[in-house]
Amino acid sequence: MFDDLPPDLARLLTLRVWHAMWLQRIDTKIADLQKREAEQEQGQKNRPQEPDWIVELGIGDGRPPIEVHVGGCYAAGKRRRPVPRDEARRLLTSGVRACTHCKPDTQLRILD
Repeated sequence: MFDDLPPDLARLLTLRVWHAMWLQRIDTKIADLQKREAEQEQGQKNRPQEPDWIVELGIGDGRPPIEVHVGGCYAAGKRRRPVPRDEARRLLTSGVRACTHCKPDTQLRILD
């Protein structure tokens, strides 16, 4: 039936052990990947909703606001906090710079 297998018992048993070890490694890898995918899906479900408006904060005492962004703007820096719509409008009308990429002043209908 299988002519390509070794003819003696010792080599057949060794081959069986090797295959069992490989199957165990493969099963372990499959389980790890399934666990990672399940964790990623759970993380996506538990991720907080992105804010509608973001204010980028400066450096130093009090961390003054330096720029207003639409939520999800790729140009927003790491020092930021979410703000409600009314505060975003107030900041823009008080002279805080609007992001030139996402243009929050246009979306909030603030004219210069």
